[in-house]
Amino acid sequence: MKGFTQLIVSLLAALAVALAPAQAEPAPKPIFPDGAPVRPAESLTHVVIPNTTIESAVLNADGSCRVTAVVTHPPSGDRVRVFIALPTTGWNGRFYGTGGAGFIGGSTFSLAGPLHHGYAVGATDTGHPGMSGSFALDVNGRLNWQAIEDNAYLGIHEMTVVGKALATAFYGKAPRYSYFVGFSTGGRQGLMEAQRYPEDYNGIVSGCPAINWPRFVLAEMWPQVVMLASSNFLSRAKLQAATAAAIAACDGMDGVTNGVIDDPSRCTYDPQALVGTQVGDSTFTEADADVIRKIWEGPRAQDGSFLWYGLSRGADLTLLGGRMPFPISMDYVRYFLVQDPKWNPAALTPDEFYLLFRQSVEEYDAVIGTDNPELSRFRDHAGKIIITHGQADQLIMTEGTIDYYKRVVQQMGGRDDVMKFARLFLIPGAGHGMGGVTDDEQAIIRWVEEGVAPDKLTAKGQNGRTRSLLPYPQIGP
Repeated sequence: MKGFTQLIVSLLAALAVALAPAQAEPAPKPIFPDGAPVRPAESLTHVVIPNTTIESAVLNADGSCRVTAVVTHPPSGDRVRVFIALPTTGWNGRFYGTGGAGFIGGSTFSLAGPLHHGYAVGATDTGHPGMSGSFALDVNGRLNWQAIEDNAYLGIHEMTVVGKALATAFYGKAPRYSYFVGFSTGGRQGLMEAQRYPEDYNGIVSGCPAINWPRFVLAEMWPQVVMLASSNFLSRAKLQAATAAAIAACDGMDGVTNGVIDDPSRCTYDPQALVGTQVGDSTFTEADADVIRKIWEGPRAQDGSFLWYGLSRGADLTLLGGRMPFPISMDYVRYFLVQDPKWNPAALTPDEFYLLFRQSVEEYDAVIGTDNPELSRFRDHAGKIIITHGQADQLIMTEGTIDYYKRVVQQMGGRDDVMKFARLFLIPGAGHGMGGVTDDEQAIIRWVEEGVAPDKLTAKGQNGRTRSLLPYPQIGP
């Protein structure tokens, strides 16, 4: 569990940085000539919002008003905690919603950046503290559907309702525009808002979105299923060697050698080329190559039919390729599916995996799938969405996001019509949450408020170099 804790802390730190507008970037221009409060911060405890208790409203050391509220859904007895930060000077006239990571609904760490740029900003725990999926079970070990729905979609909506109501009460006028920016689970939460509550936000930035949840979270276990079935657990060195070999083989397909596969869908590198070579302390075998092929291919049913996508060639295989499943997927199976906190994945068979996959889709797709391509209400509300996803995501299969966008195009009248309100930008070589897009927030504001659609975005890699990203299906130079 120590490694899991470190991973989540790292993800939250990355999210906090990603959610915070860069200090060097210009803040959005204020919409109203006077964005000053019309009432004391402490008086916000008296604001009446249905099923909501305002626990505290205080002036923070940074000069902002910090409000903590609890929303319930009678008669369930749930408690969705909401955190709102309101600037006491320089409010820019907008509301900014933030999201979470993994099972974490959100974090107060995400408030500071948007607040610095003059936003009224909100975060929420979506009804439970901590990073575990154990909230899915009640004290009697049964599914807690209210808690599951709070985490899946209700919590973010309630945060938005409370945040806008408090901003309106504090400034004497409602926010002119509202934006949601999130990555991973936050990216999923943003798209869920567009699907379920299309009037909550004018603009949404959804990065590496954890959509198709019931499918991809099970697919994260596929490497263990493959290795258990073959009794062949590959070393970290062999997993890294396969990734490095794929990159070396397909790097130059775009005419530029830069250590990045621009379009992994065109890369057909086969690990057979590694068979017989020395990798670490052992020789790469035919059995090793077969494991790598199946990981890249993705989950399949007993008859070989498609279940879900695999990791892209070029994505780091070591995070999902260990002896134990990724902790988030293991929690999901334990608490949401088999309802047994002691479930042991050490004997997981392909047949059991297939049954779990089917159960996951049938039981949870309508709750947390976040893959509904019907976005007409959001479009008709003049909403705009920018979706970004790294082509080397090592946790959430990039092809799943591409699949969703293609279904939106099919559902919503074709690419030209969809490009008027929703655009997907793929980031070659970028891993999970590490896309480095520097101008997506400025782009969504321009699109919503000025009608200027983003024809390109800019991504900054870990090597410091920048590159242009073009709307899918184009690949940037």
